[in-house]
Amino acid sequence: MNFYEKIKGKFCKLIKGDEVWSSRINVVNVRPLTSKEAIGNPERDDFPLLKGKEVMIQADFRGSLGQAFTDMPGNYSGTLREVFEMSLTNNFQRAIFTSSINAVLRHFQFISKTVHCRNKEPGECASHLTNYIRKHFSEPRIAFIGLQPAMITSLSLYFEIRAIDLDQDNIGKRKAGILIEGISKTKEILSWADIILATGTTAVNNTLSSLLINKPIIFYGVTISGIAFLMGYKQYCFRGH
Repeated sequence: MNFYEKIKGKFCKLIKGDEVWSSRINVVNVRPLTSKEAIGNPERDDFPLLKGKEVMIQADFRGSLGQAFTDMPGNYSGTLREVFEMSLTNNFQRAIFTSSINAVLRHFQFISKTVHCRNKEPGECASHLTNYIRKHFSEPRIAFIGLQPAMITSLSLYFEIRAIDLDQDNIGKRKAGILIEGISKTKEILSWADIILATGTTAVNNTLSSLLINKPIIFYGVTISGIAFLMGYKQYCFRGH
């Protein structure tokens, strides 16, 4: 059973009833958000949302919202059953699937943080992350998966970090003095690190499973909310809504 089939199985044990799965009254509607809708006006201008490298999509299920980052945004409307019948072979389909899970689990009150923080909140989240790590670990070396510049800046003041990103425009450059390395370095960096801090977007781009090694891992952001709940992963999302 592959990773997404396991998620489907756990979700289906929670959400039952044909009226939920097939009724056209309960259609999941998905659309991309503008950067201002998604993140507002944060204090720094180098978040991926503002640079246009990633887009936040939003699923609406009975008025409950669930969001997910993706590099393949688009519109979608369909029943929950139709969402689960998707092949999940590309980032667009996986983003619909992930955001829909977030919206439905929020509607049924299994999770609460499914909407991205805005304005000053991303900076507050990054500052708090340092305290969170210091509380739970003793001076760990951190493998940081996915570029979140405010978090890297905050963490780099206290910890050794190596960072990996998929965006070719970032690879080879430095953020807060930290060299951004490419995916070819993943195995080396995971071996070097004591803990892994990974973007929840790995659930959308199909790289999450490769990070599940015998080391502590924490996923950050709202994208992973529903999957973290279903799979029992640790999630950090201090200012999510």
